[in-house]
Amino acid sequence: MGLLDATPERPPSKLKRRLIMTAVFVVLGSIGLWWLLRYHTEKVTVYHFLRAVEAGNMQHAYQIWKPTSSYTFDRFLEDWGPDGYYGPVKSFNVKDTDHPKGCTCVDVVVEVSPYQPFPEKDDFVKQAKTKELKLRVEYSDQSIGFPLED
Repeated sequence: MGLLDATPERPPSKLKRRLIMTAVFVVLGSIGLWWLLRYHTEKVTVYHFLRAVEAGNMQHAYQIWKPTSSYTFDRFLEDWGPDGYYGPVKSFNVKDTDHPKGCTCVDVVVEVSPYQPFPEKDDFVKQAKTKELKLRVEYSDQSIGFPLED
């Protein structure tokens, strides 16, 4: 064997690079999935509540709300009943969520409308009667309420 007769070099293994890339994609995918589903339970609670109001099942909606003793069923109907401040609710749209600092809760921003189906954005007459509000959902017991500050 001569000085210039060297053994051919092997190309570097791609296995290590593929393992690292797979790990990075798994971590980024997990973070993205968590970000999308982080307030899912609270949104579902609001969704069930508004579906009950929409159907006119006010007793069930009141139970989902889990009110304090000061928020009586009559006051609840003044807010959510057919002739209430937010009523009649015939359709709704869950818009956004927010986690206030120092709070064990999530604020869910919803739009409620007296029209079925929910009005299109370019239907200004029906959109004028649509109301946007925040509902606060507690982590611990999934009770619903209104935020104190706006």
